[in-house]
Amino acid sequence: MTKATKLLTALPPPQRRRLVSLAREVSFPEDARIFEAGGTADRFWVIRSGAVSLTQQVTSVQRVTVAGLGAGDLLGWSWLFPPYQWDFGAEAFSPVRAYEFEAQPVLKLCEEDPALGLSLVRIVAEILAHRLETTRVRLMEQYGTQYRRRTL
Repeated sequence: MTKATKLLTALPPPQRRRLVSLAREVSFPEDARIFEAGGTADRFWVIRSGAVSLTQQVTSVQRVTVAGLGAGDLLGWSWLFPPYQWDFGAEAFSPVRAYEFEAQPVLKLCEEDPALGLSLVRIVAEILAHRLETTRVRLMEQYGTQYRRRTL
């Protein structure tokens, strides 16, 4: 399995400084809903401390946790791709401190500095590839076990 990529540590120091200059520090209390699936994705976060659960609404009353994120992890990538809507929801599993980035200033910075833009897109792609691989492994473990039980 691929190693998890951390957005800020993967950027070269000069690009990291430029990006972080656009950040503001935010915090979320435990159990706070950070965003909901289908909402407008106009920002993203890099978690500094705490834990966040990515959730999927299964029924009108049931949410399922699909991934857990922690320190250094990117929270939110839908701001980068049309239709700019969240695919999942996010909830603070514990008190969370994070850097928050508004999408428009970051996209403007990427236009002004194409090397930074390319680095950012590549790193986000690596993060998405790792999360997809992790999800695939979990599904194979879950459904592989169920399949073996049915065939015995």
